[in-house]
Amino acid sequence: MPLSLILASLWVLAAAVVAMLPYRWQFAPGITLLILFVPLAVFVGLEVGLVWLAVLLFALGSMFRNPLFALARYANRRLKGEG
Repeated sequence: MPLSLILASLWVLAAAVVAMLPYRWQFAPGITLLILFVPLAVFVGLEVGLVWLAVLLFALGSMFRNPLFALARYANRRLKGEG
Protein backbone atom coordinates (compact mmCIF):
# COMPACT_ATOMS: atom_id res chain seq x y z
CA MET A 1 0.00 0.00 0.00
CA PRO A 2 1.40 3.43 -0.90
CA LEU A 3 2.59 5.67 1.91
CA SER A 4 0.09 8.38 0.98
CA LEU A 5 -2.86 6.03 1.51
CA ILE A 6 -1.45 4.85 4.83
CA LEU A 7 -1.18 8.47 5.96
CA ALA A 8 -4.70 9.18 4.68
CA SER A 9 -6.00 6.21 6.66
CA LEU A 10 -4.29 7.52 9.79
CA TRP A 11 -5.84 10.92 9.13
CA VAL A 12 -9.30 9.32 8.96
CA LEU A 13 -8.68 7.45 12.22
CA ALA A 14 -7.50 10.67 13.88
CA ALA A 15 -10.64 12.45 12.67
CA ALA A 16 -12.79 9.67 14.12
CA VAL A 17 -11.03 10.02 17.47
CA VAL A 18 -11.52 13.80 17.42
CA ALA A 19 -15.22 13.27 16.67
CA MET A 20 -15.53 11.25 19.88
CA LEU A 21 -14.13 14.07 22.00
CA PRO A 22 -16.48 16.42 23.84
CA TYR A 23 -17.54 19.26 21.57
CA ARG A 24 -15.53 21.95 23.37
CA TRP A 25 -12.31 19.94 22.87
CA GLN A 26 -12.82 19.33 19.14
CA PHE A 27 -11.87 22.76 17.79
CA ALA A 28 -8.05 22.72 18.02
CA PRO A 29 -7.56 19.13 16.77
CA GLY A 30 -10.18 19.72 14.07
CA ILE A 31 -8.36 22.79 12.76
CA THR A 32 -5.10 20.83 12.85
CA LEU A 33 -6.69 18.06 10.78
CA LEU A 34 -8.00 20.59 8.26
CA ILE A 35 -4.56 22.16 7.91
CA LEU A 36 -2.91 18.75 7.50
CA PHE A 37 -5.47 17.79 4.87
CA VAL A 38 -4.05 20.12 2.22
CA PRO A 39 -0.55 18.59 1.94
CA LEU A 40 -2.01 15.12 2.42
CA ALA A 41 -4.43 15.67 -0.46
CA VAL A 42 -1.60 16.87 -2.71
CA PHE A 43 0.50 13.86 -1.74
CA VAL A 44 -2.35 11.43 -2.42
CA GLY A 45 -3.15 13.09 -5.74
CA LEU A 46 0.46 12.96 -6.91
CA GLU A 47 1.21 9.44 -5.72
CA VAL A 48 -1.94 7.46 -6.52
CA GLY A 49 -4.05 9.65 -8.76
CA LEU A 50 -7.21 11.68 -8.94
CA VAL A 51 -9.62 8.86 -8.12
CA TRP A 52 -8.13 8.43 -4.66
CA LEU A 53 -7.98 12.19 -4.26
CA ALA A 54 -11.73 12.29 -4.95
CA VAL A 55 -12.26 9.59 -2.31
CA LEU A 56 -10.26 11.66 0.17
CA LEU A 57 -12.25 14.80 -0.67
CA PHE A 58 -15.47 12.87 -0.14
CA ALA A 59 -14.19 11.72 3.26
CA LEU A 60 -13.35 15.32 4.17
CA GLY A 61 -16.81 16.50 3.19
CA SER A 62 -18.42 13.68 5.11
CA MET A 63 -16.48 14.26 8.30
CA PHE A 64 -16.62 18.05 8.28
CA ARG A 65 -20.12 18.46 6.82
CA ASN A 66 -21.50 20.62 9.66
CA PRO A 67 -18.65 23.16 9.60
CA LEU A 68 -18.77 23.19 5.79
CA PHE A 69 -22.54 23.85 5.83
CA ALA A 70 -22.01 26.65 8.37
CA LEU A 71 -19.28 28.15 6.17
CA ALA A 72 -21.57 27.96 3.13
CA ARG A 73 -24.39 29.72 5.04
CA TYR A 74 -21.98 32.42 6.21
CA ALA A 75 -20.62 32.95 2.68
CA ASN A 76 -24.15 33.06 1.29
CA ARG A 77 -25.17 35.75 3.81
CA ARG A 78 -22.04 37.77 3.03
CA LEU A 79 -22.66 37.58 -0.71
CA LYS A 80 -26.25 38.73 -0.29
CA GLY A 81 -25.10 41.63 1.87
CA GLU A 82 -27.01 40.59 4.99
CA GLY A 83 -24.06 41.02 7.30
